[in-house]
Amino acid sequence: MGFFSELMGNASELDSAALNQEFKDIICEGEEIECGFKVLRDKWVFTNKRLIMVDVQGLTGKKKEYHSIPYRSITHFAVETAGTFDADCELDIWISGSPEPYQYELSHKVNVVAIQKTLAYHMLIK
Repeated sequence: MGFFSELMGNASELDSAALNQEFKDIICEGEEIECGFKVLRDKWVFTNKRLIMVDVQGLTGKKKEYHSIPYRSITHFAVETAGTFDADCELDIWISGSPEPYQYELSHKVNVVAIQKTLAYHMLIK
């Protein structure tokens, strides 16, 4: 994915091995990273226990805000697949106590079915 696509807000899928190395001090014992996505400098990381949203701040990107959202706190989500004239997908996640959803626009290359299945599994099965 090119720089222009990232500037337009599209997310790209991240390598699991790199995520495990980056988040080794953040994830708990028994917690495993399943997948992750990056939009510009921000990241969404799905583990088997929670969703970790990283908001990279400042000019240098050294300041980071981590949102840790247990799947039980997600009230609902919406996934919009790509269409003929709209080549991007969208993901909205509503958290209990927050009136507005967290929203991300994803590239058509991102497997939104896998994201939806991951969220549904953790919300409904576990």
